[in-house]
Amino acid sequence: MDLARTEVTEAADGTKSRFRAGAGRGSATRLGLMAVPVAFFALFFAYPVSAIVARGLHVDGGWRFGRITDVLGQSDIRHVLWFTTWQALASTALTLLIALPGAYVFARFEFPGKRVLRAVVTVPFVLPTVVVGTAFLALIGRGGLFDELWGVRLDTTVWAILLAHVFFNYAVVVRTVGGLWSQLDPRQEEAARMLGASRWTAWRTVTLPALGPAVAAAALMVFLFTFTSFGVVQILGGPAYSTLEVEIYRQTAQLLDLPTAAVLTLVQFVAVGLVLAVHAWTVRRRESALRLVDASAVARRPRGAGQWALLGLVMATVALLILLPLGVLVQRSFDGPGGFGITYYKELTSADGGAFLVPPIEAVWNSLRYAVAATAIAVVVGGLAAAALTRRAGRLVRGFDALLMLPLGVSAVTVGFGFLITLDEPPLDLRSSWILVPLAQALVGVPFVVRTMLPVLRAVDGRLREAAAVLGASPLRAWREVDLPMVRRALLIAAGFAFAVSLGEFGATVFIARPDNPTLPVAVARLLGRAGDLNYGQAMALSTILMVVCAVSLLLLERVRTERTTGDF
Repeated sequence: MDLARTEVTEAADGTKSRFRAGAGRGSATRLGLMAVPVAFFALFFAYPVSAIVARGLHVDGGWRFGRITDVLGQSDIRHVLWFTTWQALASTALTLLIALPGAYVFARFEFPGKRVLRAVVTVPFVLPTVVVGTAFLALIGRGGLFDELWGVRLDTTVWAILLAHVFFNYAVVVRTVGGLWSQLDPRQEEAARMLGASRWTAWRTVTLPALGPAVAAAALMVFLFTFTSFGVVQILGGPAYSTLEVEIYRQTAQLLDLPTAAVLTLVQFVAVGLVLAVHAWTVRRRESALRLVDASAVARRPRGAGQWALLGLVMATVALLILLPLGVLVQRSFDGPGGFGITYYKELTSADGGAFLVPPIEAVWNSLRYAVAATAIAVVVGGLAAAALTRRAGRLVRGFDALLMLPLGVSAVTVGFGFLITLDEPPLDLRSSWILVPLAQALVGVPFVVRTMLPVLRAVDGRLREAAAVLGASPLRAWREVDLPMVRRALLIAAGFAFAVSLGEFGATVFIARPDNPTLPVAVARLLGRAGDLNYGQAMALSTILMVVCAVSLLLLERVRTERTTGDF
């Protein structure tokens, strides 16, 4: 008996030793996985941004921190800060108001064409902002049709900006809130109804608190995107309306006032850091507080007149808010000087207009080539980062998670200009290299890869990895045998999002794309900046091509996506 007990004890001790060794290897592996993303962000994000800020504040051999108070004390800068904050808050509130019914419909209803409609509402999120700004300017125009909202005098310019922001961010709310809503167990609300609660009371006391973290996370992301808005405000705002991002571009590219641009960059950086800190807190609440079910068991066909009316309302909203502006782009691309035809598309094959050194159609090939390279970089860097973040840890890992989100909020204009002044000496003399554009695009793609893959990786039962470690599998083999089969679909979706976002990146690319290798967004902006119907028509034609490419990409993603494959986007 004693011998048997001794053998069991020794076996248990051996298992514990192997488990501790596996845990130690896991910690070392996490640090190893973080090395590549940290190096990538240090070289291609922190270094260019800090160099721009340092160059702006370090004047005549000394640091001029008093410049900060001087800049913030200017009345026109205070107006920029006020308008940036106000329009971001208004855009966020309006987006939630319009998009939450859509989140419910996509989460709870099953109907023909659902995947197509989901792809349609996601297309605007990856379209170039300059294109959408022009479409909304044509739809709404300038004037004075509206008087006041919340005591603030508005004209149609502001309404155009707000609606264009809703157009872009509708998908953020639908995917973030709807993704969680589709997995909430409806039996909890049904139990409240059986205990005598009304439908409204049951929803308010059961479902709404569960959705709170997702709604907060979506609201913070929308606020982040609208607070740093560039292309939309650049096209629609005119001289009277500027966000921080637009003002940074004006101070950098037009006035060459780097000290002022550096101060504004610091202000935006602090604001973005605060938003991301709150966002990380809401994400942790959402991940730890809920018990989720299979989304496929929740969605069902609408029942009753009320549910069918809600579905009709959402479809009408999508038609007016999304399809109408996209339809205007298509219509104008075919509305040539000689009538309806493909005149503008034919002109894309010629460089005679003088706006480019090459035919504008080459921007399509350039964008595709750059986007493929950017996607490969984003998937490698983002995949390694998501794997490192899979096991929840302390402040170091949470800080690393926040770092990955910074490129979504820090001025892309600052990043692009920083590339030009920092990556110009060996061993990183990249200013004449084509890889510079994909590197800038990958910075924007990495957060989407992480946010898409991380929830799926964290849903993998950790005991499976522990069992593999106990059986002697290395961390790499455990990941290959346990995690990869479960996250393959999420990986494809992440790559698709990175590809689509790379196609539409504009803020940084406008500085670093070479004249003989323009991207689609840069080509569109350049054509819109030149007078003449021919340039405008070619811009609409290029925009239509980009819209089709993005739509096809997202439709393919919907074929890969299952209700189990969920992420933040």
